[in-house]
Amino acid sequence: MAELASLSWPDAERLRSTILVVPLGSTEQHGPHLPLSTDTDIAVELCRRLDGERDAITVAPPLAYGASGEHADFPGTLSIGTEALATVLIELGRSASNSFDHLVFVCGHGGNAAAVQRATAMLVSESRNSKARRVVAFFPRVDGDAHAGFVETSMLLAIDPAHVSTERAEAGNTAPLGVIAGDLRQLGVRPVSPTGVLGDPTGANAEAGEQILDSLLEQLLDVIDPILSGTGTGTGA
Repeated sequence: MAELASLSWPDAERLRSTILVVPLGSTEQHGPHLPLSTDTDIAVELCRRLDGERDAITVAPPLAYGASGEHADFPGTLSIGTEALATVLIELGRSASNSFDHLVFVCGHGGNAAAVQRATAMLVSESRNSKARRVVAFFPRVDGDAHAGFVETSMLLAIDPAHVSTERAEAGNTAPLGVIAGDLRQLGVRPVSPTGVLGDPTGANAEAGEQILDSLLEQLLDVIDPILSGTGTGTGA
């Protein structure tokens, strides 16, 4: 695995033509049974699996802080907000252009979307004079419950079961996201779900988690392969 943080600068110098993938996560509550690192763990795992599938990949250290204001009422949540995150990603992308031709943000936290999209658009606009450069954002698409439920718990069981407290897993608010979205935006998560769970993790299992991760990897490859073949648009995904 080409982990950027473990390399010396002469080693990194030889990786110019590879794709730098940056796992983006959060440090936020994921119910009483999952670690605060859940979103980051998922983003890192997707990048790890991507590196196992394609040679021309370099994995950056993860950014474990994001826009998580809706979870602020839960102890342990650390959020830098949308504005700060967008600025960090823009500056990170500008810096990465000195060493790598291509950059892909792999986003494991939905709350980061606005910042990631803003940063990607800025970096793409700044790269228009270099048609070979690609700056893309990847957002996993999963059908299922919204937060710390079956989907995320199953993925964590596949990634690192030792970090899942299955004895604490219990259903939270299982209403469809569209029904509770307004309250979530206005009130945050805790008034909507006192445990922080939006869904039901009690039936989660590692086999389902592997299937979900395989599906997400296929989605990510659909973004990566056009860049490797030189047909990517560079406009984000």
